[in-house]
Amino acid sequence: MTDGTDEYNARNYRVSFFYDLAKAAVSRMAFALAHELRPHGATAVLLTPGWLRSEQMLDAYQVSEANWREATMRSPHFAISESPAFVGRAVAALAQDADVTRWNGASLSSGQLAKLYGFTDLDGSQPDAWRYLVEVQDAGKPADVTGYR
Repeated sequence: MTDGTDEYNARNYRVSFFYDLAKAAVSRMAFALAHELRPHGATAVLLTPGWLRSEQMLDAYQVSEANWREATMRSPHFAISESPAFVGRAVAALAQDADVTRWNGASLSSGQLAKLYGFTDLDGSQPDAWRYLVEVQDAGKPADVTGYR
């Protein structure tokens, strides 16, 4: 589990040298484990949630899961955030996939897997945070989750 897909992290500097290095190391660990575990029939994947509404994030914005949308007043792009249940459902979907080995060594996001496996977040949406971050937030556009949630 990490923060960011290989595709996103390859194009974006992540805050500081050490934070960036830590994110790259987790990705490389999944890649290497995929090779090491393949002969044993095991699968290693890199999985990232989108903008996660963790307890720490909810506390930082002084909101709860029940009223998290109030945080968009301070940080409009928080509208693409997802509950921890969403990435948990991604893990469950991978665990139930009889053909999970097709993902060995892959970098996956909860939003990407939701579209493939059909699961949703608690509100019934399928937030695709990493695509949103690239196409909307990082592009300097105003917050609008239409087509991303």
